[in-house]
Amino acid sequence: MPTELRIERDSIGELTVPARAYYGVHTARAMANFRITGSAMGSYPALISALAAVKQAACQANRDLGLLDAERASAIVSACIEIRGGAFLDQFPIDPIQGGAGTSSNMNANEVIANRALELLGFAPGEYAELDPLTHVNLGQSTNDVYPTAIKLCLVTYIRELVGALGRLAESFDRKAIEFADVIKMGRTQLQDAVPMSLGQEFGTYATMVREDRERLGEGALLLLECNLGGTAIGTGINGHPDYAALACRYLREISGEPMSLAANPIEATQDCGAFVQVSGILKRVAVKLSKVCNDLRLTSSGPLAGLHEINLPAAQAGSSIMPGKVNPVIPELVNQVAFEVIGNDLTVTMAAEAGQLQLNAFEPVIVFSLLKTLTHLTAAADTLATECVDGITANRARLREGVRNSIGIVTALSPQLGYAACARVAKQALATGDSVADIVVAEGALTRSQVEELLSPRRLAGLPPIPETSVSQVG
Repeated sequence: MPTELRIERDSIGELTVPARAYYGVHTARAMANFRITGSAMGSYPALISALAAVKQAACQANRDLGLLDAERASAIVSACIEIRGGAFLDQFPIDPIQGGAGTSSNMNANEVIANRALELLGFAPGEYAELDPLTHVNLGQSTNDVYPTAIKLCLVTYIRELVGALGRLAESFDRKAIEFADVIKMGRTQLQDAVPMSLGQEFGTYATMVREDRERLGEGALLLLECNLGGTAIGTGINGHPDYAALACRYLREISGEPMSLAANPIEATQDCGAFVQVSGILKRVAVKLSKVCNDLRLTSSGPLAGLHEINLPAAQAGSSIMPGKVNPVIPELVNQVAFEVIGNDLTVTMAAEAGQLQLNAFEPVIVFSLLKTLTHLTAAADTLATECVDGITANRARLREGVRNSIGIVTALSPQLGYAACARVAKQALATGDSVADIVVAEGALTRSQVEELLSPRRLAGLPPIPETSVSQVG
């Protein structure tokens, strides 16, 4: 049975759209023009909710200023509330990467809101003489102030989700730091034996690294809470009521729950993408540090017999189609790959921000799409790393104990007593003969056995309190 259609018109001409669709001609043209990613704006509910929040704030401001009658305003607000609640996501089919500096996204929102409001008023979609997407829904607005404001609000939402995921990951590392607090191992620099530390210290460091990035993300989110709402085309506020900007921003704060504020210079705010660049840089920092941690996890779990084999990662899947029994560190590898993607997204954001010209940056769609991918993928990666990897890590205590006992790196602790040159000679002798550092120093009469045992106590070197006498030392 053929789909019923309605005819809509714009300045280019006529176009048919499904009769019951909430979107209209501008959205239909964008669907035909932009077919790049295979995804739709509706795939990012926070973006659609942010657009609806901006439209609702604008409507309420226009109503208060006497620019929009109460009946139409009530219908528009009701439609916006429904959209913010998750309705009609399928009516936002436009590709996130689009020409026109986000005009298609703004028009898509105008049309869906207008047609749903028409329906609430008892009219059919497309009866724009009663309520028009541009005349009423877009009143006092431009894509150039609506779209940047909405994408900033949207990004703040996704940043908060990532902050939550990083918090959960930090807690996973904290639990392991407590579990491994008494497990002594050799620390390494340049992949060579350095001095002893605890495995708990190593995992506690990862928790600190993650928490530092949470704090930086929180700082970055503040940059996105400044908007150019009311600036209309280029920030001068042309066609806008003089009281509109402050009133609309006040309503946006109430609707979103975020402390949005107006930019001191809306012309600057309309063209400047510096906040996006800085947030992207922070996200790159998150990715780089998570990738480094995953490199460590892969390295310290390498083996199981011919590698370091200091820790065991939980087995997630069979590792080879040809080597039976092989298990690969697939979760850290997954996070590594997300990090690579994020680093590439950061370059895209950088180039798109730099490419802006004069009073507007036409490339904000690819900026926000890159940041949305980065945020959603990092959030999923952090949660996956916590639940599917870190929570299940175990320590190979005997292997770690043996590594400390046989290491020549502990000779560093004797340097204050014997001097650097003497310790270097002892280290070389230990490496050449296989004798322990302690045995060599005692045999030479440089120190007594009790002195050596005290100075070379791995727990002492790791800054840990001595084990009570009733306990069995790990390195004894």
